[in-house]
Amino acid sequence: MSPDAVRRNYERIRAEVGPDVTVVAATKYVSLEDMAVLAEAGVEVVGENRAQDLEAKHAVYGDAFRWHFIGRLQSRKAKIVNGICELCHSLETESAARRLEIPALVEVNLAGEETKGGVAPSELEAFLGLYRDVRGLMTMPPETGDPEASRRFFRELRALAQAYGLRELSMGTSQDYRVAAEEGATLIRVGSVLYAE
Repeated sequence: MSPDAVRRNYERIRAEVGPDVTVVAATKYVSLEDMAVLAEAGVEVVGENRAQDLEAKHAVYGDAFRWHFIGRLQSRKAKIVNGICELCHSLETESAARRLEIPALVEVNLAGEETKGGVAPSELEAFLGLYRDVRGLMTMPPETGDPEASRRFFRELRALAQAYGLRELSMGTSQDYRVAAEEGATLIRVGSVLYAE
């Protein structure tokens, strides 16, 4: 992974999605050493999936980035996330809601996939009552080779956010971030498309 390639990809993605969308670099598969490449390339916001990796990477690169948590949040790991991150994208359980103390997005499972986290749309209203600092919603549409297949899920998430007066929408990954931006994403989570040589 070279800083020049990451910088070029980062600038291209930012140009594609526009100034109102925050590009979150997903760092689940980025080694501790390669975090330096992201810093050198000018990446501003990173999203980590695991609390222990978050802690290890932040210990070395704390001031280099703004930190987001984008993985499944276990309530016993909330303290780590509270101490490091400015935003959690994946609030989905009552136990985590009791322990989290930072602004959060509620993860919504729009497709009803059992392998994915998130609250069902029908449970969203009740869940929003559990947490005082919900800024918006996040979703992960089903895996697809066709970015257009994700569009209906992004539209549905936007409609839900509007219904509850929530501004932030974390949606879109390397496979479908352009479609997500067209449908109103305020945050996209990209990995492979950012790191490609």
